[in-house]
Amino acid sequence: MAADIGFGSLLITLVVSIYGIGAAFYGEQKKQKAWVLSAKRAMTLVFPLLTISVGSLVYLLLTNRFEFEYVAKVSSLSMPDYLKITALWGGQAGSLLFWSWLLAGFTSAVTLRKWDRDQDLLPWVIVISLATLAFFVLLNTFFENPFVSYWQTSEGITTAFSRPPGGIQLFPRDGSGLNPLLRHPGMIIHPPMQYLGFVAFIIPYAFAMASLITRRADDRWIQLSRRWTLWAWLFLSLGLVLGARWAYDVLGWGGYWGWDPVEISALMPWLAGTAFLHTVLIQEKRGMFKQLTMVLIILTYNLVIFGTFLTRSGLLSSVHAFSKSSIGPIFLGFIALNLIGSLWLLNKRWSYLKSRQVLTSFFSKESLIIISVVLLLGILVTSFWGVMFPKISELVTGQKVTVGPPFYERVAGPILGGMLMIMVICPLAVWSYASFKHLGRLLWKPFIVSLIGIALPLYGGLTRWPAVVAFWLVAFVLAVNAFEFFRRTRVRRKKGQDSLWGSIVHVLKRNQRAFSAMIIHIAVVMMAMGIIGIEFFQIETQGTIPVGGELSLGSYTMVYEKLDIFDTTDGRNVARAIVSVNKDGQTIDTLYPRRDFYYDSNQPATIPGVRSTLVDDFYVILVDWKVVSSEGATFKVYHNPLVKWLWIGAWVFIIGVVATTWPDKKSKPLPVRAR
Repeated sequence: MAADIGFGSLLITLVVSIYGIGAAFYGEQKKQKAWVLSAKRAMTLVFPLLTISVGSLVYLLLTNRFEFEYVAKVSSLSMPDYLKITALWGGQAGSLLFWSWLLAGFTSAVTLRKWDRDQDLLPWVIVISLATLAFFVLLNTFFENPFVSYWQTSEGITTAFSRPPGGIQLFPRDGSGLNPLLRHPGMIIHPPMQYLGFVAFIIPYAFAMASLITRRADDRWIQLSRRWTLWAWLFLSLGLVLGARWAYDVLGWGGYWGWDPVEISALMPWLAGTAFLHTVLIQEKRGMFKQLTMVLIILTYNLVIFGTFLTRSGLLSSVHAFSKSSIGPIFLGFIALNLIGSLWLLNKRWSYLKSRQVLTSFFSKESLIIISVVLLLGILVTSFWGVMFPKISELVTGQKVTVGPPFYERVAGPILGGMLMIMVICPLAVWSYASFKHLGRLLWKPFIVSLIGIALPLYGGLTRWPAVVAFWLVAFVLAVNAFEFFRRTRVRRKKGQDSLWGSIVHVLKRNQRAFSAMIIHIAVVMMAMGIIGIEFFQIETQGTIPVGGELSLGSYTMVYEKLDIFDTTDGRNVARAIVSVNKDGQTIDTLYPRRDFYYDSNQPATIPGVRSTLVDDFYVILVDWKVVSSEGATFKVYHNPLVKWLWIGAWVFIIGVVATTWPDKKSKPLPVRAR
């Protein structure tokens, strides 16, 4: 019954979505508001309808209904209830349904705002949003149905939603369970954040296309979609960071980012979205680069769909990707249709987006922002080529080519340095015009302070010049932001109107968006410190030692105390080593690296033991062991300096984005420019 309700609700959602598209289009063409209002109500209805489908599938997972193929593949009796719920997005069909549900939530939420001022945009926002939703619901309904069950027929075991001729339904006693790599808390939170970032970017795209269709050359669509964009950017950023944390904690290779194709498929829309946010700022302040802004939101939306295609088509081989599926061709067709249609519309409206304003100074704020956009797009192009080149090579030559991390790092490293330099200059630049002489007067004091970023590493014996330059840029960015904040506070204090604390509060309130951006940039610097530490200074060793044996790395010594092997109540066999970590002759911590073997899925998972401080991480992996032999156990050990700053920077980043989206009581609606 639950499966019937879930599939029926899914089918009704598809019908309602198609109706909403048709009603909105017809109402706009015939100028009949009643039809548009009906389409709006249809878009409001899709979220509760898909909630019924999602609830039905979760019910099947929680009640161990293994006669359904999806439940049998991603769940098992030994899994706790919270993991059974997260199994909703643990497989292809369920994750597509979850994706559609989140998108339905966003599209339904859009209809709740007041549309009195924007009636001309409403029907096209409905058409574009529901078209995307209808596509994904279509995939769930006819290609990846999570409600099909097992049947025994004369030809063997098959799967179908309804009973095949002569079929007898099968009821397996247990399921395979989630992949052990997906049972980590990071993977429980990571996919929802990633999906929220993906689906939220569809909203600004819908507003942008609606603006093009209605020939509106003003900035209204940006004002309407600004917070949607910021939240999308925040969720996508969180998804990337949580994915990196999962890789660091579970994959057992001592790092957080391996330039895996699926990692890159999520990074590309983030890069395009970040570039889009920067050009939006210029358009709001100066009315410039409207054409580029449109190009970037089109690119971001299509990269969201393309990234989803890469992970679900079976095109990529990765621990992050789903297995091969028949949805690849239809997915590719949808991407092509969207991209061609968007670019055709943009070409038709190109002249509407021209700006009379031009760049007047290389050192103006808008020029520096455009340089940062170019740098972001440089990483994007490199990432796209790195992902697609092996497939293109295989298609043309028949040979598989591997593109490894060095390819990406040769480009991304210098570009990251360039972006840090932009972060140095941009807070001090002004709109429209700025001279090098003016910037020089503001930069010399922070520059002097930033030399600490060179002196300290050199004093510590660091001689690798790329690392020294990177630390100097980090110090320079921090110094500039600190000096700029205190400069504005001092100006306020000189007016004699407020106390020191009152001046600080006034400056923060009056420049909310500027200081929110400052927080985000400081967060990026913190994360850059973690990246510099692990990329330039990571060292590792591996060895087999007996009980009581030692393994040294840098200033640390690890002592192997013993190994415990036991079964758990949730269906695992655990081999857990106990190791003590010594430094300067004293024991400073005890770690428990382990290897978990899951009986239901017949797969292992490696959980490292990590001692983490602001200075460094001591990271221990249990590779192999001998229960009886005196050979003991094999360990792989990493020393990762400064990597904790990557995770701290991520939390500061969240604070900055939330501050950016926080309502400003003094903000006024953007003026509507002439068409």
